[in-house]
Amino acid sequence: MRDGIYRKSPLALLRSVAGTIFLTAAMAVMIVSGLRQTELSNKSEGLRILEESIRRAVVIAYAVEGRYPESIAYLENNYGIQIDKTRYVVHYDIVASNLYPDVRVIELV
Repeated sequence: MRDGIYRKSPLALLRSVAGTIFLTAAMAVMIVSGLRQTELSNKSEGLRILEESIRRAVVIAYAVEGRYPESIAYLENNYGIQIDKTRYVVHYDIVASNLYPDVRVIELV
């Protein structure tokens, strides 16, 4: 009688193993999906922070110097802007020293 309690049929054993494998695979898929979503969120947040930092530095430069900076290099050298050139391209187009420049940050793929 004790053998009946501890012994499972092959079909029941297969079901429990398959269920365990299915649950493990489902959890792995959810973890990988969550990590990927976090990575995408971090990328877009980095892009937003860089663009906001550049815009803030442009306004500070105008307030201090009375003119908008002539280039991104000027902001990097004098206002501490750091651009990861392997990840981003910054379009900085200035028309005149008293007009706000067009600033766009583009993420490289």
